[in-house]
Amino acid sequence: MTIDFWGLGIQAINVVILVWLLSRLFWRPVANAIARRQQVMAVQLKEAKNQQAKADRTLSEVTELRAGIAAEREAMLARAEIEAQESAKSVREETHRESAKLIDAAKQTIARDTELAAKSQAAKAAILSVEIASKLLIRLDTPVVHEAFLTILIDAIKQMPAEDRKALTGADTDLVSAADLTSDEQIRVTKAVHEALQDSPKLQFVTDPHLIAGLELRTTHFVLHNSWQADLKQILQVVTDAG
Repeated sequence: MTIDFWGLGIQAINVVILVWLLSRLFWRPVANAIARRQQVMAVQLKEAKNQQAKADRTLSEVTELRAGIAAEREAMLARAEIEAQESAKSVREETHRESAKLIDAAKQTIARDTELAAKSQAAKAAILSVEIASKLLIRLDTPVVHEAFLTILIDAIKQMPAEDRKALTGADTDLVSAADLTSDEQIRVTKAVHEALQDSPKLQFVTDPHLIAGLELRTTHFVLHNSWQADLKQILQVVTDAG
């Protein structure tokens, strides 16, 4: 077998030329295009990473903000619950105080009404008792009673201050009795009064059935009470005041 070195050399030269042409006309543009593409992709990748980092930061901020909002919401709800409980407690306490005031006022009103009713009943009972006593005492208007009231009247005159006795010696001195006195009784009473007053005023005899029984001296400015009517009024006043 014969080797054609010239042919091989020419083919080798053709291969070299082909490789050179490919490197110059094909591989270098392709490599440059690939390099430019890689650069563009690197820039895009870097930008994408920056965007991803920015998105991650934004997401983190949003997450933190949401967590803060949730925490603030929980805090607001807790404060609102505490305020509501305090408000409800305050309302309950105020309601309790107002209820206590109303109850106390009602108790005072009931006690006052009860006391007034008791006083009213006591006063009515006292008045009724005085009326009954008056009717009973009318039946006891006897000469013995007259003598007793005359004795009481004379003793009262003697115990009076001089100025008061002088007030009973005026021109208009009435001697009041529950029933008309006989002439003899008027003479005896006049004498006893004059001796007690140590003066001789003119006595005008007056009848007043309301006295029930008794003898009283009256002037324009002075009255010496001495009757069952006066005694019953005093008793009624004492009972009423005590009630």
